[in-house]
Amino acid sequence: MHAIKKSPAVEYNRLKLDYASTHRDIVEKCKRGNRRAQFELYRLYSKAMYNVCLRMVRNEQDAEDLLQNSFLDVFSKLHTFRFQSSVGAWIKRITVNNCINHLKRNRLFFEELEERHVEVPAKAEQEEMDEPPLGLDVESVKKAVYGLPDGYRAVFTLYLFEGYDHKEIASILEITEATSKSQYSRARKKLKELLETNRLGMAGK
Repeated sequence: MHAIKKSPAVEYNRLKLDYASTHRDIVEKCKRGNRRAQFELYRLYSKAMYNVCLRMVRNEQDAEDLLQNSFLDVFSKLHTFRFQSSVGAWIKRITVNNCINHLKRNRLFFEELEERHVEVPAKAEQEEMDEPPLGLDVESVKKAVYGLPDGYRAVFTLYLFEGYDHKEIASILEITEATSKSQYSRARKKLKELLETNRLGMAGK
């Protein structure tokens, strides 16, 4: 007797449910105040979230403080988590929001994101934006990203390294989707200039 083959839609929904339920047992124990489970959740995600913080704020001490504050928020708000996304995605959203709030509080935030008249990139430019930047290795790009202005760096990091689309970035940063696209395009151009400067500097040594 042949097994009944599940439809692609059914299989997709199953995989989506499995993804959302990742580490469900640990999360449920954390909700009940189990300290060992809380430590395990921190262990699973702290390194990745520290890297998010460091890419966003560029300062190691600030990144460490933001990491700790973010996990305090995670554990205080965990009772509201309903597995509609993966717990990792939920933790990352909290971490990113804390980084953005930090930049705003320290008045580092984004004169260039306050522009009111921003053109949407042309189709050819948009296609370029979705390609890997400049054909360089990721580590070289990450290092150069630290030299970007805060607004450029935030949009570039959220789009390229954290996997948010421009609609999500617009919501996070409270800007328009067109502004997010424009800032990403400008960030790429600025990054190319920085990488070229770094390359010439290394060649001159």
